[in-house]
Amino acid sequence: MISRPWAASCKAAATLPNLFIVGAVKCGTTSLYAYLRQHPQIFFPEMKEPHFYTRPQPAPEQAHLIQYVADADDYAKLYAHAGGYPWRGDASPSYLWSAQAAQRIRADVPQARILILLRDPVQRAYSQYLMDFREGVVNDDFYTILLRDWQRPDKGWGVSQLYVELGQYLDQVRRYRELFGPEQVRVYLLEELKRDARAVLLDIADFLGIDPAPIDGIDLHLAHNAHRQPRGEWARRLAASPWSRYIGEHLFPQRWGEYLWQHVFLRAGKKPPMDPRARAFLQRLYEPEIRGLEKLLGRPLPELRLSWQREERAAEPRQESMEGLELPDRS
Repeated sequence: MISRPWAASCKAAATLPNLFIVGAVKCGTTSLYAYLRQHPQIFFPEMKEPHFYTRPQPAPEQAHLIQYVADADDYAKLYAHAGGYPWRGDASPSYLWSAQAAQRIRADVPQARILILLRDPVQRAYSQYLMDFREGVVNDDFYTILLRDWQRPDKGWGVSQLYVELGQYLDQVRRYRELFGPEQVRVYLLEELKRDARAVLLDIADFLGIDPAPIDGIDLHLAHNAHRQPRGEWARRLAASPWSRYIGEHLFPQRWGEYLWQHVFLRAGKKPPMDPRARAFLQRLYEPEIRGLEKLLGRPLPELRLSWQREERAAEPRQESMEGLELPDRS
């Protein structure tokens, strides 16, 4: 059995989460979480990403880098005050990648509604790398790290970075549509959320059957997880330290820790250009994925090919030609 029935694993079946923002990573899930939790008919806990249904087993060197809830009763406590809400949410981006998470959610909450956010997978991978770099998780350049992660044999949430795998959307989206039915799954694009967040929220309100009026009172101006740079190597070293992680996550309220991270450790800065070798490698992997996803969803998805545009490539320093580039072997 994939997952114990919720009623058998805890006493809070009435507050079982029934709305899941499942990912993908670096595709706007934090913004959507921040917007939806302002609606009076939707409850989200302070902990955005419990990753309960993924059951992470992080490697020792990464255990301090991710927070998750493993115990069913601890998970239920996150929703102890959610009884009056028709929709209770969990916004864990590992759920899109994890086949086991999707199956466990289906076993416990077959009537759940699923929200999926996607973006250009090349940009997604690079954005994740920049986040990992500024937090001291990785130290080498993107192309080197990308190939190393792609070729390593051990994969997992909190084990490897999954730079390529988290952007392989086709099977991930298909899995949720097959498990829950297309009528219980909505797919949005980051560009749609950035272009007209109100329209996306109105569509979600219709999807959930909730009052659309409160959407006009939701603060949509703050950019969540916008690109910022570390103030120096000292910031990266502190961010990577298990001790500083523990202090920031356990000895301060979450909002205080986030404020210190954004305003003391980081500063505004322009996103550095992507290595063309990494871009070409990822584009060759993802092009068939995007074509398949367009067929599955029955619509063109030009927003998933933004990094293919000539003007973006022209804005970057010219390096070696990408003609004839072969994809590295994973073996």
